[in-house]
Amino acid sequence: MWPNYAFTVPEQKRLRYIVHTDCKNEADDQFTLAHILMTDKLDVRGIIAGHFDKGNNGRFPEHTTAQASLDEVNKILDLMGLNGKYPVFKGAETGIPDERTPIVTEAARFIVSEAMRDDPRPLYIGMQGAITDLACAILLEPRICERMTCIWIGGADYPDGGEEFNLMSDVHAANMVLSSSMSLWQVPTGTYKQFTVSLAELQVRVRPCGRLGRYLFEQMTGLNTALAGLPHWPHGETWCLGDEGVVCALLEDRERAGGWHERPAPRIGPDMRYLPGDPNRKIRVYHNMDVRLDLEDLYAKLQINFPEKG
Repeated sequence: MWPNYAFTVPEQKRLRYIVHTDCKNEADDQFTLAHILMTDKLDVRGIIAGHFDKGNNGRFPEHTTAQASLDEVNKILDLMGLNGKYPVFKGAETGIPDERTPIVTEAARFIVSEAMRDDPRPLYIGMQGAITDLACAILLEPRICERMTCIWIGGADYPDGGEEFNLMSDVHAANMVLSSSMSLWQVPTGTYKQFTVSLAELQVRVRPCGRLGRYLFEQMTGLNTALAGLPHWPHGETWCLGDEGVVCALLEDRERAGGWHERPAPRIGPDMRYLPGDPNRKIRVYHNMDVRLDLEDLYAKLQINFPEKG
């Protein structure tokens, strides 16, 4: 529990949570990792560093992106004064070769271990990138599907689907999880893009918040300059904090209506378009989220826990 809060989260309201982040992919995962770790409602059981091998743009050697994410996770923990407070695992360095063959890693084994642990509190895993490691865990132990919920930032908008970064990173894994019985909450492109912010906003609300705030801001503006030659992204003066959807889904009022609908889980084609799947397999798909609640909570927690020095 963070000592600077003038409130407490009752223990019976806390949720078990596994962080899964491709933390060095771009510049928003770092914000969401910090937000999760400052959110006392979430009892973080461990952090998994995931790959972004297919969208690397040559920034790291092939098959080293999970390690790059691991290094970035540890940097954020250091900036927050949380070294050694959480177990951290490196996930698979590539996507799975097909829907039947897992890549066995300590990360996948950890998911299985936590899901099968005797604990009455619900367990969630927030997938902020490729869904590879969760698919591997299901293949290792299918019984975990009845014992946890996945919140996945990924997939293009319905009804058609199409190219989307997190999905592109491992289509086989996405199909494997979609065809499983695991409770799945999907936050597709049009919904996670709602968390777009301006760099000026972050300069005012995040940059003053200690070493952490300065790093969050400067690593983003640095990447904004370094990747300026790409034609489609980044956009110059804005950034999407799309991974915030994993936090927002658990902060929102459970009785809030109109933000999501239930639909049959699709299959994903080679072109990443949606195809008919099992009509009896239902997933939750978000089409609207409480962005104000989420971003103001992030900014407030940064300012409370890492105040600007006078």
